[in-house]
This record gives sequence, C-alpha cells and structure tokens, in this order.
Amino acid sequence: MALRQFCKLTPVLGANYRSKTFKPPGKTTLLAVKSYGAANGGKDTGVAAGQTVVSERRGSVVTVAINRPEMRNAVNQEMARHLLKELLAFDSDPDLNVAVLHGKGGNFCAGYDLKELANHTGPLKLEQDVTKGPGPLGPSRLQLSKPLIAAVSGFAVAGGLELAALADLRVVEESAVMGVFCRRFGVPLLDGGTVRLPHLIGLSRALDLILTGRPIGAQEALAFGLANRVVPDGQALQAALELAEQISSFPQQCLRADRSSAMYSCYDAASFTQAMQFEIDHGMPVISAESIPWAKKFTTGVGRGGKFF
Repeated sequence: MALRQFCKLTPVLGANYRSKTFKPPGKTTLLAVKSYGAANGGKDTGVAAGQTVVSERRGSVVTVAINRPEMRNAVNQEMARHLLKELLAFDSDPDLNVAVLHGKGGNFCAGYDLKELANHTGPLKLEQDVTKGPGPLGPSRLQLSKPLIAAVSGFAVAGGLELAALADLRVVEESAVMGVFCRRFGVPLLDGGTVRLPHLIGLSRALDLILTGRPIGAQEALAFGLANRVVPDGQALQAALELAEQISSFPQQCLRADRSSAMYSCYDAASFTQAMQFEIDHGMPVISAESIPWAKKFTTGVGRGGKFF
C-alpha cells in the first residue's frame, strides 16, 4: 500500500493570518446542495475547473472537499491556503453549524505533496510562532468554535492523518488506511499530529503510530478510538452528513458551550479546578438562553422517552 504523497511541509501561507481560539457564545433527510465559497463571501458559486478545494452548503451544514484526486489529494501550497479560508469562513458564518471535511476520488488525503517539496528551491519559510500564522497544511492550528467531522475514505496518512485528527469526529470507511507514513522520509509532524493523537488515543497508541509509521485499518482505528464510526466503502460522506445534520438540529449555544469546555479541559486547563470553573462559567449563560425555553417544550411532550426531534 505504498504511496508517493505522504506528508507535509510548506512555505508561509498568508502573511496576515493570526491563529486564535474561537469561543462560543436517527436518520435525517439531507437538504439540497448549494455551492459555497469563502472567496465569494459565502455566496453560491459554481465549481471552477482545477479548483483544489470545493465547498457545498446543505442547509446549516457545509462540506469541504479536498479536490486533487489525481494526487490522492496530497496538499500543495494552493490547497493549504484554500482549506484555511474555507474553514475560517465556516467558523465565522452564523448560519452554519457543522462542517464535513472529505476527499474526492476515493482518498481522504495522502499528506503534503512531496513532489512540490522536492522541487522547492531556497530555504523553507515556516511560521514557527503558532499564534501568528497558519500550519503548513493550512487550518491545522485552528481551534474551531463549531464541530468538524472528517469523512475518511482510502488513504488518510501523514499530513492527511493530521487533518483527520483536527476534526471532532471521524467517520471511516472499511477499507481506509491511516498512518504516519512520513516517518520513512524523515518529515516531521508539524500540523498537530504529536499534540492531537496522544489526546485522542493515548500516548502509548500514539507512539505506536508515530514511531513505526505502520498502516492501520478501520477496525484497529475504531479500537484505538481514532475512528468514531466505521461504515461500508462509499458511505463515509453520507454517514458524516447524517451525523452532521443530527448535531446541527440540537440547541447550538448549549452544544458549543459543552464542546468548548471539553476542549479546554483537554488542552488548556492547568488543573481540575480550573476546568470545572470554565465549565460552569460558560454553561450558566445557557440556562436562561436555551435550557429554560427547552424545558418548557419538554413539559409539553417534546423529546420525551429519549426521542430526538
């Protein structure tokens, strides 16, 4: 299962970008698809030939597709810039609740385009201050305020694995392959792989992947906790969209407050007490805004018996 495009490194992407933490204030029927582009201010737009990132809006859900199938969706500099723009546009759009990241043509992402790296002339210029610039793959340093789901098919390796780890949830097809394939070429993980993987699956399992570079399949990824759902081949995007629309149907202020608290306790809190304080400080405003109105709906029969609405 050898690939030629496994990993990532890239010159500076976007001089004026500043990474920041964004803070929040059963089966579904999929909505009509509309093209969506950050470059057009979120307006409907057609898909241009050669477009490396393609976004489509489905109600309150947006799909962001990595679109270099001839290169197994390996990321080049242009794609990295577009990925960053699209996810920033999603996070700032009040009408969007969930994003789904996927790859076109049967693969999620094979990492950074090594052909581009091999042909690079001059010294690489990477922003080492993670608060002042994007990651080599574009959006990898973002802390989104809203859920991101990865629909994983084919190869999600090296930088592609790091992009999958950026997501809150991963829906993985049965034949998918994941791994730190850049291990064999001496290219380090620079897009959060050494940070997110230990938090997602534990240090021991993360080191198993990071040190060996070995491939793992969907079932082992599920056992590790790297995959949240395993679905038949060809169904990851559909399953991820159904999951996204279910999540989007819930009261969003409460959902984002809980999500933000979980992220804070995992990555930023210095102590249990600090994490608990963050939880109640950010949860209390939700009581009057959403909890009381929805409690009144519950008394009329909405959502009783564990039913989803």
